[in-house]
Amino acid sequence: MAMLQFFIAVDVTVVNIALPSIGADFGVGGHALTWVVVGYTITGGGLLMLGGRLGDVLGRRRILLLGTALFGAASLLAGLAPSFPLLVAARLLQGAGEAIALPAAMAVIVLMFPEGPRRSRALSVWAAVASCGLVLGFVFSGIITELFGWRWIFLVSVPFILAVLAAVVFLVPSVRPAERTPLDLPGSFLLTAAPLLFTLGVVEAGEKDSTLPWLPPVALVGAIAAAALFIGAERRSRNPLVPLRFFRNRPRVLANLATALLSAALSTSFLLFTYYLQDRRGAGPLEAGLTMLPLAVSLVAASVLVPRLLGRWGARVCVLIGIGFTVLAMAAIALVAALGAAGPAMIPAMILTAAGMGFGIVGLQYAAVSGVTEDDAGIASGVQRAADQLGGATGVTIYVGIGFTPGWGGVDPFLVSSLLAIAGLTAAGFVAGRLSAGAAVPESEPG
Repeated sequence: MAMLQFFIAVDVTVVNIALPSIGADFGVGGHALTWVVVGYTITGGGLLMLGGRLGDVLGRRRILLLGTALFGAASLLAGLAPSFPLLVAARLLQGAGEAIALPAAMAVIVLMFPEGPRRSRALSVWAAVASCGLVLGFVFSGIITELFGWRWIFLVSVPFILAVLAAVVFLVPSVRPAERTPLDLPGSFLLTAAPLLFTLGVVEAGEKDSTLPWLPPVALVGAIAAAALFIGAERRSRNPLVPLRFFRNRPRVLANLATALLSAALSTSFLLFTYYLQDRRGAGPLEAGLTMLPLAVSLVAASVLVPRLLGRWGARVCVLIGIGFTVLAMAAIALVAALGAAGPAMIPAMILTAAGMGFGIVGLQYAAVSGVTEDDAGIASGVQRAADQLGGATGVTIYVGIGFTPGWGGVDPFLVSSLLAIAGLTAAGFVAGRLSAGAAVPESEPG
C-alpha cells in the first residue's frame, strides 16, 4: 500500500521539471502544458468521493485492483503517448486510477491493523511515504528527464505497479462488501466536469491563434452549469456523494474553502519555479531538479515540526502562519523574476513555500476533520482532500493561465501570476481568521 501511495504521490509533482521537454517534443506552449499538470489532479479530486463509495459497495480488494491497474495502464500510455492529446488523456486516466485506488488502499490499512499503536504506526508510514513522494517527485523528474528522457518519468512506475497488483492478489483478503446502496454517478460526473470545463475555457482563452473562438465562453458557461447541476443533484439524491448537511458545519466549510485557496497558490508556485529555472534561466532538467532540492528538504522538515506545534498553538494560528509564509513566497518569486536573478536566488522562495505548505495544509487538515463522528469522518476527510486537489488545479489554471496570457503590455507574467495568487491568499487569510481559536490538537496526537 505504501508503494502504491508513493508512486501516486510522485506523479503529482514529477511532471513539473519535465514540462519544457514535453512542450518541445510536441510543439506546445505553456498554456496547453497546463493540462499535463491539472488533468491528473482534477480527475483525482473530482472522482475521489466516488472512489471511496465504490470500495464500500463493490468490495475494497476488487476496487483496489481496478484502480491500481488503471493507474498502471495510464502510466504506460503516458510514457508511450505519440501525441499531446493522448498524453493529456493518459493523465486524466491516471487521476481516475488514483481516485479509485487510494480510498480503498487507506481502508485496507485501517482494517488490517487493529486500532491502537499498530494502526498509528501504519498510518504514520502511509503519511510519511506520501510526503516523500510529493517532494522527491521534483528531484526524480530532473534526474530522469536529463538522463533518460521525459517519457521515463511515467514508465519507471509501471513495474512497481505490477508488483503492487501481485501483492494485492496474494496478501489482501477478499471481504464481502457490507453496503449495497446506490452510487451517486451523476454527482461524480458533474463534480469532475465542472473544473475540467473551467480549465478548458481558461486555457483556450489564452491561446492567441485559436481556431475555435467560441469554445472558451461555451466551456465556462458549461462549468457554471455543471456546478449548479451538481448542487441540485446532491439535493435530490437519496445517497448523495456529499450530503448538503455537511455544509451546515461552518468550521468545516471555512477550513475547506481556505484549503482550496491556499492550495491554489502553492500549486502555482511549483509551476512558476519550473518556468523560471528552465524557460527564463535556461537550466536543464537535472540542474532545475537539484535547484529545487531545498524545497524537498524543507517540506520534509516542516512535516516533522508542524504536528508538534499544532498541539501548542492550535490549528488557526498555524494556518495563518502558513498563509503568511506563502504570501512572502509569492512576493519573493515576483522579485527574483523582476531582477532576472540566477536560479539559486529562488531558493528562499522555495523554503517559504515549503513552510507555507507545512503550516497551512497540515493545520487545515486538522481543522477540516475536527469534531467528526463515525458517520461523517469519511466524508470530511474526502472533501478536504478533494478541496486540496481541485483548489490546486483551479489555481494553476487561473493564476498561471491569466498571468502568462499575452496582452499585459510588457508586464512580467511572473508578477501577474504572483499578484493573483496573493489576492487569493488574502481571501484565504480572511477565511482562516474566522476559524475557531480553540481548534487545538492534543500534543500526544500527532506522534
